[in-house]
Parts: sequence; C-alpha cells; structure tokens
Amino acid sequence: MTLTVRVIAPDQTVWDDNADEVILPSTTGQLGILTGHTPLLTAVDTGVLRVRSKNQWTPIVLMGGFAEVEANEVTILVNGAERGDSINLEEARTAYSEAKAKLETAESSGSERDKIKAKKSLKRARARLQAAGGTLD
Repeated sequence: MTLTVRVIAPDQTVWDDNADEVILPSTTGQLGILTGHTPLLTAVDTGVLRVRSKNQWTPIVLMGGFAEVEANEVTILVNGAERGDSINLEEARTAYSEAKAKLETAESSGSERDKIKAKKSLKRARARLQAAGGTLD
C-alpha cells in the first residue's frame, strides 16, 4: 500500500503521485508519514519536504502552509513550492551567502522588522540550498 501525496501551491501542483514515505517540515519539527498514519492536520514550516517513491528521495522546498493526512492521502497546501531538481545549486549557494550577510547586517544595525525579514529570507535560502543538494557551512 502506498500514500497518495499532493503538494499544491497557488500557481502549480508540484507533486501529485504515489509515495512510500514522506518527511514533512512541520512547525513543531520533522514528521515522518508512512501508510496507515493516524489522521493529522499540521502547519507546515519553510523547509524541505522529502518524498520517497520507488526507493528514490525527491526534495521539495515548501514555503509554509498546511498539511492534512487522512486515509493514506497526504495533501499539502503551501504558499510556494519548488522541486529540488529545478534549483540551480550555484545560484542557491550565492543566495544563501547573501541572506547570511543581510542577517548579520540587520542584527547589528537594523530594526526589528529588518531582522525578521532577514531571518525569513535566510530560512528560505537555506531550504533551497539543501533541496538542491548543497551543504551548509
């Protein structure tokens, strides 16, 4: 038995297929979902969703939203999503470095709003880099 997994963003359906396992970035931590999982509704954090199908893992960047698990169906509604195989690794590395620098600047001399914005940008850049297969320094 498999899971039916759907990842839906406002502008596209990023994944609509069967899977054997899902690792979901919820706001309370990583959640592993297998067939027979108890019904669940959870908030999704910005991070990397990992979907295992046919013994291959597919990373998908999620930009916050909600996930529902019920009767071996996982429906994830998010503000934005991007498959890891569509992300340019070098661009993701550059964006991550720039986001780290902006956060350092905001923490030393920025307003509280600038700090929050910089942290959110760094979280997004980190997730994109990880999904593209990069490592954090």
